[in-house]
Amino acid sequence: MFQRLLSFLFPITIYQKKSVFSKNLEVTWNNGQLVLDSLNTNYSYGSLQRILRKGLKYIGFERIKNFDSILVLGVAGGSVIKTLVDEVACKGKITGVEIDENVIEIANQYFGLNAIPNVEIVIDDAFEFVLKTKEKYDLIIIDIFQDTQMPSFLFQDFFINRVNFLLKVNGFILFNTMVLDQKDQERNREYRSWFNKNYSVRMYPKVEEHNELFTIKKLA
Repeated sequence: MFQRLLSFLFPITIYQKKSVFSKNLEVTWNNGQLVLDSLNTNYSYGSLQRILRKGLKYIGFERIKNFDSILVLGVAGGSVIKTLVDEVACKGKITGVEIDENVIEIANQYFGLNAIPNVEIVIDDAFEFVLKTKEKYDLIIIDIFQDTQMPSFLFQDFFINRVNFLLKVNGFILFNTMVLDQKDQERNREYRSWFNKNYSVRMYPKVEEHNELFTIKKLA
């Protein structure tokens, strides 16, 4: 309790772990809240939870509440899953895919991810998982970073096609991207241009300054 109160004055790191995928992981009390950070950015809770919560609000809590199957590519500390369960009151199956086993251990120990009954966590590469799964999803959340970097496969035709194949008609993709320079802006514009009249695409720039969200609805 003392550390939590003191964190309103300055952040207090209570746990650190090296990671092959995420370099350095830290659990920190910050403004009375536990957050998970990498070396240069917030990984879960804190600003990232606010960003993805906004994306879910753009889609609509009442709509998401009735979804049967949700896929989360990039789990980290599980903040978006907590939002889905605690705030949206989603009762459908949530499948979380995370490549970094270390970060899931932290999510279980410090954020209680393993206590959520309707969640299945799969330790796997997101690209490999979408190739193998045979399920279809009402909502696919893509939130994959290695520190501040986004893997290039996220913007390649094969991955985009496969994710769209896994999406049910009238389902949504929520894609969180980071825009740090002109090259990132051009990358996102090219990504948007990929979608044809069978999709409704909206972009939300400058969410928490450097993030840009996509919401994509599959119409047919």
